[in-house]
Amino acid sequence: MKYSAYIRYTQFLVVLVFLVIIAGGVVRMTQSGMGCPDWPKCFGKWIPPTTVSQLPPDFEKYLKQQDIDNTFNVYHTWIEYINRLLGALLGIFILIHAVWSFRKFFYTKRSVFLWSLGLVVAVGFQGWLGKKVVDANLAVVKITTHMLVALLIAAIPVYIIYLVREREKVKHATLKKLTSLALILLVLQIVLGTEVREQIDIVAKSLNYTQRELWIDRLDIFFKIHRSFSLVIFAAVVGIFLKSKMITQLSKVALLNLILVGVLIFLGVVMNYVHIPAIAQPLHLLFSSILIINLFAFRLKFQ
Repeated sequence: MKYSAYIRYTQFLVVLVFLVIIAGGVVRMTQSGMGCPDWPKCFGKWIPPTTVSQLPPDFEKYLKQQDIDNTFNVYHTWIEYINRLLGALLGIFILIHAVWSFRKFFYTKRSVFLWSLGLVVAVGFQGWLGKKVVDANLAVVKITTHMLVALLIAAIPVYIIYLVREREKVKHATLKKLTSLALILLVLQIVLGTEVREQIDIVAKSLNYTQRELWIDRLDIFFKIHRSFSLVIFAAVVGIFLKSKMITQLSKVALLNLILVGVLIFLGVVMNYVHIPAIAQPLHLLFSSILIINLFAFRLKFQ
């Protein structure tokens, strides 16, 4: 296949973005979001401490910034630090991708290079936004933006692959509109989910991260809207599947979308009735991200 190595590398970037997203989910799951209370360093160091004795003389000013834990917790610190390292590694691989795109496509398919350059800009913005999230002690608006930018970073390589492959598009106006609607609804659902996640953090903190059976009952209307909205998403994806199952080049992707929605609903039920087990949160985040990117790739198949 022409450009096969380049396409495989671009696909690798998508996988790496998902790894960064799941790492961010683990950070939230373990309440490690302020494990490194400063940025880009961690307790004023490039390599974070592993013991209290390694903390800087002015360490108390860092601990006071922590909303979750005002004591040094090496577990939280290194989970957050590894999350940052993965983000930095993603940035390096994306820079390599931009250089490769310039050499291969600048004079032939300049749009590919421009989108690759846009990917570099998006990652740079995400890094800056990460600092703002830390500075604001995980403010919800910045967390929501952080999540949406992460999805944009995952979507751009998918679009680049679409530009390079130049495959024939499908003519199906109804499916095209339905898929576009499902994408919009899913973005709204993710924004609602981010709000719910922030509320869970507040409730969990108020209960000292115990009594999980009380967390759901203390959430407000956003949770009920988020839960009910999942049925709307499910209906849209079922509709897409039913209209796609007779089209060979669409049926498998549509089936995957349906499976992903089923998994997400199952995880939602687990969190609702099994008192939000910690592992369910990052899995819910990961599968939501995969669904929206897979749905975006599905939308690109239409002219």
